[in-house]
Amino acid sequence: MKAKLGIAPIAWSNDDLPQLGGDTPLSVCLSESRQAGFSGVETGGKFPLRSVELRPQLAEYHLQLVSGWYSGTLLDNDLVSEISKVTPQLQLFKDCGATCIVYGETAGTIQNRQEIALNRRRRLSESEMREYGKKLTEFASYCANFGVPLAFHHHIGTAIEDERDIDLLMANTGQVVELLFDTGHLVFAGVDPLSILKKHGDRINHVHTKDVRAEVLAKLDWGQDSFLDAVLKGVYTVPGDGCIDFDAIVAELAKIGYEGWFVVEAEQDPALAPPLEYAKIGYSSLKQSLKKAGYTLIEGEAS
Repeated sequence: MKAKLGIAPIAWSNDDLPQLGGDTPLSVCLSESRQAGFSGVETGGKFPLRSVELRPQLAEYHLQLVSGWYSGTLLDNDLVSEISKVTPQLQLFKDCGATCIVYGETAGTIQNRQEIALNRRRRLSESEMREYGKKLTEFASYCANFGVPLAFHHHIGTAIEDERDIDLLMANTGQVVELLFDTGHLVFAGVDPLSILKKHGDRINHVHTKDVRAEVLAKLDWGQDSFLDAVLKGVYTVPGDGCIDFDAIVAELAKIGYEGWFVVEAEQDPALAPPLEYAKIGYSSLKQSLKKAGYTLIEGEAS
């Protein structure tokens, strides 16, 4: 069993909350990601959109491109238009060796709307989910045939947020629609991560490891607070600094045969949680959990 550790740039610069690290150069994110021990990174808003520019920057810091977010709108968009929209990003990811593309359904999302409360997110009926599943399966087939498989990201504030949503999505899509497993979003949504692993483990092709501060989560008002409010209050942190039992989760991932990237993706205020310091905490914690579960960690050399 082999594993690699990657990290997302959102700890350094938050695209939805520019006041959080908006002035931090990409070079700082890349150099500190490497310094913390990570061998790969996901993309963010400051990353170049052309492989001729991105590949040299990654090579400079001896980093691989793991994956990155794609703001999908297939729920309201037609398939042809969505394919046209995603193709440049698929090409970039293919050129740079990414293992998948992270699809987040952003049609009607409130994840980036600070004025909209958590309990006002979009919800789909079973019939709507069936129609969506058909389109998503065709879209995922296109991505897979392109050479960059889709990893569907359940996310707070979107139409696919909780266990019911995930179960319906998996039931109404083909195997080509694979699942991104995100510990932090599951716990935030009131879902037991182990339940998702046991039910849908064979569909998981990518893992995000964010931890949750239980005391912050417990105090959120779903009728008043937005997702971005929750982030600003510090609901998320890195593995080893919150309430999630990563030893148990990683052990279950090993049991179902998951191999590949484990990505630390924990959005929080860099002024309160210095990114390099917290990146090192996340790396150390995950490394211990991986070794306990019997993984062989493919490590890069820290700079």
